[in-house]
Amino acid sequence: MFLGYAQDVPEVSKNKDTTVTKKPKTETVKSETAKPAIQETQKDSVVKTDRYGLRVGVDLYKLTRGLYDKDYKGVEFVGDWRLTKTYYLAAELGYEDKTTEDDRLTSSASGSYVKAGFDYNFYQNWLDMENLITIGMRGGFSTFNQELHSYKIYNPNPYWGELPAITTNQKYSGLTAGWLEVGLGLKAQVVKNVFVGFGVQLKLLVMNNEPNNFENLYIPGFNRTYDGSFGVGFNYTVSYFIPIYKKKTMASQTAKKEEPKKKK
Repeated sequence: MFLGYAQDVPEVSKNKDTTVTKKPKTETVKSETAKPAIQETQKDSVVKTDRYGLRVGVDLYKLTRGLYDKDYKGVEFVGDWRLTKTYYLAAELGYEDKTTEDDRLTSSASGSYVKAGFDYNFYQNWLDMENLITIGMRGGFSTFNQELHSYKIYNPNPYWGELPAITTNQKYSGLTAGWLEVGLGLKAQVVKNVFVGFGVQLKLLVMNNEPNNFENLYIPGFNRTYDGSFGVGFNYTVSYFIPIYKKKTMASQTAKKEEPKKKK
């Protein structure tokens, strides 16, 4: 009878020459991937002082046109008042005397006019700058006189030539006209408080008191009439700004900071 005893022995494969030991299991740790850099936005507020006041000037185009155009005399004064940060009350006051020679008649118009409305400044200035790029509307009204100097009668069969012009020198007083206009303009400060500006206007005639058998070819403030109701105009101004008071506003500056990237 054989006696045996128990004993810890390594696992033995069927092949007696080789002994296999079990390796301990190892856990794999996944490394966290680095997150992309995060941008932070920091806003710094800067105190800006806006000046409010009255700007007055003159239209150099109308003032100097009489030097080279013998049929024109005129002057226009312009002004605006800063109402808010972007809105301005604006007005123009002027006088014109213009002789118009058409194919069939020659006439003169002389009188005064006034225009009033507002301008909106959509230009974003840098600090301490006061330039303007504006769009605005006006309502205009003119009182004037017309004088018909001469006219020609239309002859559909000019076999014997054109008929001579008929001189009348007939005057019409107490005429009135009203219109609406949309204008685009700019003003740039060339030296302290002195601005140079340029503007164009598109006009629509809404009221026109005409003489009998005679059209108003030119209306002071409205300019030459085309198709009876539309007109255009432009001006070149120099003006001086009179500061009255100041307001402080907060202008924000944005600075971006980037965090350093984490190493993998």
